[in-house]
Amino acid sequence: GVFLTTLLVTCGKPLLRFYVGGGTNDSILQPASEYILIRAWSMPTSLLYGVVQAALLGAKDSVTPLVAILYSTIVNTVGDVGLVCFLKKGVVGAAIATVAAQWAGTAAMIIPARNKLFVSSKTNKISKEDDIHHVSSKSFLVFAAPVLTLVLGKLAAFGILTNVASALPGEASLAAHQITLTLFFFISPFLEVISQTAQSFLPPFFIAASGIDSTSNGNKKKNAVRNVEAQKEADILSLRLLKIGVFVGMVMGSLASMVPRFFPQLVTNDRVVQEAVRPLALPLLVGALLTAPVAVSEGILLAKRELGYLASVYVLSTALLPPALIYGVKLVKGPVVNVWWGFAIFQLFRAICFTGRLWGTKLLFAGRSAVKKGA
Repeated sequence: GVFLTTLLVTCGKPLLRFYVGGGTNDSILQPASEYILIRAWSMPTSLLYGVVQAALLGAKDSVTPLVAILYSTIVNTVGDVGLVCFLKKGVVGAAIATVAAQWAGTAAMIIPARNKLFVSSKTNKISKEDDIHHVSSKSFLVFAAPVLTLVLGKLAAFGILTNVASALPGEASLAAHQITLTLFFFISPFLEVISQTAQSFLPPFFIAASGIDSTSNGNKKKNAVRNVEAQKEADILSLRLLKIGVFVGMVMGSLASMVPRFFPQLVTNDRVVQEAVRPLALPLLVGALLTAPVAVSEGILLAKRELGYLASVYVLSTALLPPALIYGVKLVKGPVVNVWWGFAIFQLFRAICFTGRLWGTKLLFAGRSAVKKGA
């Protein structure tokens, strides 16, 4: 976080110019640079917020993150109203309010997280069994490196989308893209919470199914039955989460896509931008529907510690997306709707890879069994 803050403070404007394209008007680049300069100071707390939130959810504490969001929302709302509406600080005021909100949300979790996650060595002795599960630097890096690849893959995908959209002729294309991107970011948390639920509640089932937690070797038959039952429970919960995710994706995607298609005036007063954003409603809906199985399957694969497979899929898909968008959209100068169709295809590829990894073999065996019974 400190490294990112230093990087953005010292090189924010050149990076922004490279990111959105050299031909961008300074009237857009200057306020964007001011916003990034202020938001840079939230990087340490932003990353810490994500880590602490994930740790608390892993400890099955969902109340503290919810309280932190409440604190963050209150600070952000009060800050926006005071700085933007009353003091007329514009983009600078919005950036200050957001930074303050992130600091407040992180601070709200620190003390509960310390009490919940850390054990005092003065009052508690660590047993040999607990020492086995002690997280070393090496084991942390083994887990963190593939997860970091996932995060970077997501950031790179959205960065590529914006880079291509900014290179298209006319400011309306970039504006329409940003509206659609904001709507997609509105949908994402509803799906991410299901992914985090899978990461929090499925690991005990998978550990029991693998037999790692078996403390007694005396009754192998009993342990084997217990492992099979744990695997069945994991499969049932996984499938239930997938169904919930698809339903949520369909509902939220439908609601979000209605805004650009039928009510673009809610997000922009510019008539040209309103017309430019209408065609993006359908790929936004398709992208949201495909993001549902991606998010849920990703959470399940993280729970199963399928880290290498997840990282490889993200590396491959991220490597294929730039040339597809550059040669299919950027060089032919649009239209911007194809940027979002490219994103939908990107999500389709990941959905096939992730769901295929989890349920492909089972569906194949089920199909063979059906054919044999029919014969």
